[in-house]
Amino acid sequence: MVQRRRGAGTFVAPPKIHFNKLMSFTEQMGGRNLAAHSKVLHCGPTDGEPEIAAKLALDSDAQLLKIERLRLGADDPFAIETCYLPATEFSGLTRAQLERGSLFSLLQQDYAIQLSYADEEIDATAADARTAQLLHVARGLPLLRMRQVLYSTKAKPVLYVMGLYPSDRHKLLIRRYR
Repeated sequence: MVQRRRGAGTFVAPPKIHFNKLMSFTEQMGGRNLAAHSKVLHCGPTDGEPEIAAKLALDSDAQLLKIERLRLGADDPFAIETCYLPATEFSGLTRAQLERGSLFSLLQQDYAIQLSYADEEIDATAADARTAQLLHVARGLPLLRMRQVLYSTKAKPVLYVMGLYPSDRHKLLIRRYR
């Protein structure tokens, strides 16, 4: 709730990330006045993911582009995101592009795709050894697991994302109306 800064005083801490608006990680970190950065762990074609291909309205044997990134805010690990896109449509995406900027921006600027909405599933899981090491948390720590299918303004599924977020750094805000 508060942050103490030596020599400056005690201040109200910035809000935790809210997941109720479709925003890129870069936009989320900007809203917290933190510099966003990504470390690309993997970027390349993959197949054998029939469930993900189906979520993207592709044939079960379709080749996908798999992108795994460690997401950093002010050099602190915030999440591990694994994204899947149709390989035939996004074969030109490079590791260097992904490390420099927002995937949402790349889709808009380089591929003329405007993202509109997402269907999301959120549940809990535990950090395995690799995830714990990358996120600098204890093995077995509870994580929020978000799985999203992101759609273009033409209602076409464009991107599947699975993100792992340390539960002590994020909260989910759901507003309900009567």
